[in-house]
Amino acid sequence: MTTQIFVNLPVRDLDRSKAFFAALGYANNPQFTDENAACIVISDTIYVMLLVEPFFQGFTRKTICDARTHTEAILCLSAESRAGVDALADKAIAAGGSETLEAKDYGFMYQRSFQDPDGHQWEVVHMDDAAMPKD
Repeated sequence: MTTQIFVNLPVRDLDRSKAFFAALGYANNPQFTDENAACIVISDTIYVMLLVEPFFQGFTRKTICDARTHTEAILCLSAESRAGVDALADKAIAAGGSETLEAKDYGFMYQRSFQDPDGHQWEVVHMDDAAMPKD
């Protein structure tokens, strides 16, 4: 069995968050979606569970981090090309996200960063194996 990842994120406005990820081209799985949560399908092995804050709080004894002022994690997705990096980052910004850092070009790796409407920080990266530094 292939390992899957389910990233659980607290959100303030579930409908706004679902619309944001739909604008990025990701599908919602209605089987795991209700008024408290939505399952966003990134790929066949990557899912983002958007949980309204009171519901999210039921899964932890810790205080929920305000991602607008603190960074709890940086979530990184790969892209097939540099153009794919730009396309996804541009969609995120157009859908209500904001750019967190300028694009970085390391020759073998190109990346851009954005935050979603709840402040969660995302990166999109393309790695060019042919341009990787050799040992």
